[in-house]
Amino acid sequence: MRLRKFPKDRLVRLSRSSRLLIGTAVAGITLGSALGCSRDAPPEETAPAWLLDRARAQQTLAAASRTLSDFSFSDSQASSGITFVNRIVDDAGRAYKAVHYDHGTGLAAADVDGDGLPDLYFVSQLGRNELWKNLGGGRFTDLTAASGLAMTDAVSVGASFGDVDNDGDPDLFVSTVRHGNRLFENIGAGKFRDISAAAGVDYVGHSSGALFVDVDADGLLDLFVTNVGVYSSDSTGHGGYYVGLEDAFFGHTFPARAETSILYRNLGGNRFQDVTRSSGLIDASWSGDAVAIDINDDDLQDIYVLNMQGENHLWLNEGGRRFRDATATYFPKTPFGAMGAKVFDFDGDQRLDLFVTDMHSDMFDMLVPGDWAGEGRKSAVAPMPPALFPKGTDRLIFGNALFANPGAQAGAPGGVFREVSDRLGVENYWPWGPSVDDLNADGWDDIFIASSMNFPYRYAINSVFLNEAGTHFLPSEFTLGIEPRAGGATDQPWFTLACEAGGADVGTKPCEACAQPNAADLGCRRDAAGQLTMTAARGSRAGVIVDLDADGDLDLVTNEFNAPPQLLLSDLAKRHEVHSLQLRLRGTQSNRQGLGAQVTVVLADGRRILKLMDGKSGYLSQSALPLYFGLGTAREASSIEIRWPSGRRQRVAGPVRAGQVLEIVEP
Repeated sequence: MRLRKFPKDRLVRLSRSSRLLIGTAVAGITLGSALGCSRDAPPEETAPAWLLDRARAQQTLAAASRTLSDFSFSDSQASSGITFVNRIVDDAGRAYKAVHYDHGTGLAAADVDGDGLPDLYFVSQLGRNELWKNLGGGRFTDLTAASGLAMTDAVSVGASFGDVDNDGDPDLFVSTVRHGNRLFENIGAGKFRDISAAAGVDYVGHSSGALFVDVDADGLLDLFVTNVGVYSSDSTGHGGYYVGLEDAFFGHTFPARAETSILYRNLGGNRFQDVTRSSGLIDASWSGDAVAIDINDDDLQDIYVLNMQGENHLWLNEGGRRFRDATATYFPKTPFGAMGAKVFDFDGDQRLDLFVTDMHSDMFDMLVPGDWAGEGRKSAVAPMPPALFPKGTDRLIFGNALFANPGAQAGAPGGVFREVSDRLGVENYWPWGPSVDDLNADGWDDIFIASSMNFPYRYAINSVFLNEAGTHFLPSEFTLGIEPRAGGATDQPWFTLACEAGGADVGTKPCEACAQPNAADLGCRRDAAGQLTMTAARGSRAGVIVDLDADGDLDLVTNEFNAPPQLLLSDLAKRHEVHSLQLRLRGTQSNRQGLGAQVTVVLADGRRILKLMDGKSGYLSQSALPLYFGLGTAREASSIEIRWPSGRRQRVAGPVRAGQVLEIVEP
């Protein structure tokens, strides 16, 4: 939705689908605060017509494609036992302003207790973060209290699992907004202890994503923490969060508000050293997340840092101790509003490519529901306030970017990555982070993008793009049953109002709106006790792709903003014979987890399937999971090749039959 200027006291009605906008001044412009007071949920078999039209269109596309899409996902959250609910601060709800709190929180998966099943860690701003133990068969039990990972009202943001002490179990780092970042050591049996202060990583600021990566190839995982910038005041609100600045959306234009991201070197013994300045990796952009990629094939991990409001940065690793900004060499243009990224080989050419999602550009596109052509285009620059671009727009892309790796040429390192997102069809609307894996087990990695802005914007779909053998991506969220959501729901209760005499909200814009004669048409709902409930669009933030039920196909879990999660179980293995391999790595000279390894599965027909072990799955998250390889119709692999972070090369001779979970140990 475009940011438009309206008088503060004027109620603006755009359209039935656009909901109601109430102006809220934000640094010289006004962000409409869409009010929708809840209506009854639609019947189970219904969904808005604009979604059903899209479903029919996707069925037609699927019928003309050779890519396997004859399977579906169903939400099993209600029967899973998981009762977690994501809770938000008021600045993302009743006191909404354009501040970075509405970016939300992560979700990470790891086998925390060594029973062979992936467990789930959900992050929340208020209330508890929660750890749920996988019991098998799609059932979970709450392990939070015993684990020591609750972090109640800590305004948590990101979660990353990584084996920092090389003892074979996943430790956990959690970032927060001004409540102190935390590092938890896994002490076994699903229990953790807080070692943040002793480890030297308890920074207090506006932190966001965190990346475990071995930058110096010494076999110990280092830690890169992205910081956004100062977007809050010193006043506190409900739950102890720090109230956002009114001009937070323009915070990147004030150099004094920059908050440099931090590179910590792992010294061993659960101790880290801040080497940000000594390494030269001084990134002061408004960063939400980062990914590791060996951009020049020198067996050293480089770091691509996402900037939520400006140019992204590629930091080239020189010898494991120093970094330099090499963005212009490889990426002449980058997305303006970058949120998430994933490194993967989308076209099967044995070169690692980079996919970046851009959400902030979409905030200026006032697209009505059903304008699918508009959602598939890059955003126009003209409606955007020039003040957002203090360095101009020449080096910016206003939408998602899929960067194809050109590879080495004539013995020289690779050059400029080609941006091919429009040709491949991977633009979408209001995206957060991408999760990438082989959903249909055909040997080609697919993309899930958690999407939608929630209050005060209209609903936007989560997107799924099935990989058509590297030539194109097939939009498939409706074909696969991920959209529409259960019951066709697009809205949910967002917050309640006390508009009665003497109530806390008397005189506010929401109360005034719901006092109008057409309040019911506007969506105001008053229950028998007279309480008003405001609704907002549903929306996901983070997603992790993982085989939850050990049936050989991949399932999908989301962390919903201000709502319970979705546990979307795939029925692929019930409908088709699935041939797949899952590979766990155990480094000896490399880090124990094998982060940074490149693994290639070779099939009998000569096809080579490359995957990067980086743990990245979704927004603000890093998981500790085996690599999953769909083999298509092949029942076995001819061999497996590993390029370890240490620089060692290893070949596992085949045949390696499908259906196994294998551990490969570095020689």
